[in-house]
Amino acid sequence: MTEMSYVHGASARPLLGSTIGQYFDAVCAQHADGEALVVRQQNVRLSYAQFRQKVDQLACGLIGLGLKPGERIGIWSPNKLEWVLSQFATAKAGLILVNINPAYQRSELEYALNKVGCRALILAPGFKTTDYLAILNDLAPELAASPAGSLKAEKLPQLEIVVRTGSDKTPGAFNFDELLVAPSRTQLAALDACGKRLQFDDPINIQFTSGTTGSPKGATLTHHNILNNGYFIGEAMKLTSADRLCIPVPLYHCFGMVLGNLAALTHGSTMIFPGEGFDPLAALQAVEDERCTALHGVPTMFIAMLDHPNFAKFDLSSLRTGIMAGSPCPVEVMKRVVQLMNMRQVTIAYGMTETSPVSFQSSTDAPLELRVSTVGLVHPHVEVKIVDSEGRIVPRGTPGELLTRGYSVMLGYWNDEEKTRQTIDAAGWMHTGDLATIDEEGYGNIVGRIKDMVIRGGENIYPREIEEFLYRHPKVLEVQIVGVPDRKYGEELCAWIILREGQSATESEITSFCQGQISHYKIPRYIKFVSSFPMTVTGKVQKFLMREKMRQELGLDEEKSA
Repeated sequence: MTEMSYVHGASARPLLGSTIGQYFDAVCAQHADGEALVVRQQNVRLSYAQFRQKVDQLACGLIGLGLKPGERIGIWSPNKLEWVLSQFATAKAGLILVNINPAYQRSELEYALNKVGCRALILAPGFKTTDYLAILNDLAPELAASPAGSLKAEKLPQLEIVVRTGSDKTPGAFNFDELLVAPSRTQLAALDACGKRLQFDDPINIQFTSGTTGSPKGATLTHHNILNNGYFIGEAMKLTSADRLCIPVPLYHCFGMVLGNLAALTHGSTMIFPGEGFDPLAALQAVEDERCTALHGVPTMFIAMLDHPNFAKFDLSSLRTGIMAGSPCPVEVMKRVVQLMNMRQVTIAYGMTETSPVSFQSSTDAPLELRVSTVGLVHPHVEVKIVDSEGRIVPRGTPGELLTRGYSVMLGYWNDEEKTRQTIDAAGWMHTGDLATIDEEGYGNIVGRIKDMVIRGGENIYPREIEEFLYRHPKVLEVQIVGVPDRKYGEELCAWIILREGQSATESEITSFCQGQISHYKIPRYIKFVSSFPMTVTGKVQKFLMREKMRQELGLDEEKSA
């Protein structure tokens, strides 16, 4: 009988049946004196006992603002102490943390806050060249004249509470540190009572993920989803309380908050943040100074560290493991990471936001060849099948769409039942849109994408979202976005544009239109003005022909990876 492409992660290790808050308290008690958190750019070092104290202060502070379980609170900030505290404090208070990409601009922030109805927003003053406070005041000019906690803004009708980080004062906003005061016994008792009412299937986190249908969707995740995924990620890395994990990947993404924070927290390991955003020198310095045993990153991050002119000066002998994920890893890069960075037990992970995110992960002792040619084995307690276009399971080694089912599948897209039904079928299978194979030994391999998603430096970019934005330009009649190969980022964006009759435009004009409105990584690198698109006889655009034509015109080679 031919073996079919179905695998399940049978495991003697049970799922964790608790909320994040319950598990957090237990870990903090067990490892009270151990170092929990190091935020280098803020000169912060906290033991697990101190970490819990600050998380409880913030949780009580948020409840004191009148926030109730199930309400949404956005966080718009780069990697900082305040982000980490917010992740665990909101979980303890039963609030749903809404991750907002630090690269978002005005229209994206407005959409995100209104889509899920955020009642509160925690934000940093800004990041890199983006002034968050200026953008918020532009969207909600009513803030400056509002008492703190009583915002009534025409464009953000559900947002009432704004909390800003830093010591400066902003009219209409609370300061984050105002919430970090010693709670009374009554407040702590109320927090404890709240925690006992929470269930592990309650939603706790919303992360925005775009789709080919346009606007970003709010993937809604539970305690059970992300706590267990973080735990089993840490198990695959063989983390213990002796491990020190360097986290240069962003917290707004599952990579930072689940593969990073929750993998470390569930094993009593130390979370180490080298900076607000990725900087190769800061990451290398953190590994050396903090004697990190693990390091996360997308392939472009590892390439940037390996190629840094001062790379050889750093002592990376403490490193053992870590995760490389976000896009396919070239074989030569993986070999250099193992040999030059001492990461002999580095693992590869595959997944998507909607599945908490990891579904496949390689083990620390898998042969190097398997760690670069596959995405490892299915995670514990997760099912995966590969199906053809009619939904039938295919034989081993045959490409098809990867579907996954189990504890890790999200509740759904926030306030979008139709898109949820399109993605999660009646039997509970999550349709990933990825083309994959499963070999005779159960190893998965991602061979392509059904959808047109572009992965640029680990960022998932969906062409339809950018296309819809560019349609706002008064000169643009039609537009199509494709990904083209790029040596540094894996892929870059290319826009094919048909202008309205009688109009002319330049590449810089289109680029300028995007700046300050959409994230920098969504702005097309290449722009081509055309009179038509390659089409099928039924009128469908053939993006693969556009991609190939641009590859030839620009002299771009496909990146080779196993």
